[in-house]
Amino acid sequence: MRLDKFLCETLGVTRREATILLRRGEVSVDEKTIKVASVQVSECSKVEWQDRILPMPGPRYFMLNKPEGFVCSHEDNANPTAFTLFDEIKIDKLHFAGRLDVDTTGLVLITDDGQWSHKITSPKRKCNKVYRVWLEEAIGEDYADQLTVGLQLHNEKGLTLPAKIEVVDFSQNELLLTICEGKYHQVKRMFAALGNKVERLHREAIGEIVLDETLEPGEYRVLTAEEIQSIG
Repeated sequence: MRLDKFLCETLGVTRREATILLRRGEVSVDEKTIKVASVQVSECSKVEWQDRILPMPGPRYFMLNKPEGFVCSHEDNANPTAFTLFDEIKIDKLHFAGRLDVDTTGLVLITDDGQWSHKITSPKRKCNKVYRVWLEEAIGEDYADQLTVGLQLHNEKGLTLPAKIEVVDFSQNELLLTICEGKYHQVKRMFAALGNKVERLHREAIGEIVLDETLEPGEYRVLTAEEIQSIG
């Protein structure tokens, strides 16, 4: 691909604007400043603009370890958006493949591939999500059975789909919950229906994609090819 075309698709600039960037010496390929628009670049090329590595054109996929206090939207009047944690170009083209509440932490997937994210969020796909939950009151002995049968949530017509729990620590009221739905505030509402209250909530996995333990809260990384392909 010609370098000027690459810049147009990656930065969203016109051909003329791309030429100007090149003439200013703002673009390098494999650590060499390039001013010629016709230079060819490939997937193996390292293209930088203003010391920022530019990805090859195509869908983008990220995982974020979302901290508490950030919302999963592009705009919010009360809280900062999780997109402020990103240092990427064309942020406005990205969206969340399954949101988290402002006080919920953990795994969030971000992409500009609508078909891919639909596989995660569509109720028909029944994509599993795993949450680590800390409850206010003790874990009831009948929780596992009730979650397997399904719960009646407030203002919902049908029961929730079967879910499962794994107790982590009875003394801390800590458990892992696996659900395949994504209703509004679903986890909190499920435990409210059981007569309990969620004190802390942290998402650990979506499908086969598990939150990278090396990511500190607020950090993100590009998904691997295997992780992307696992959402089928």
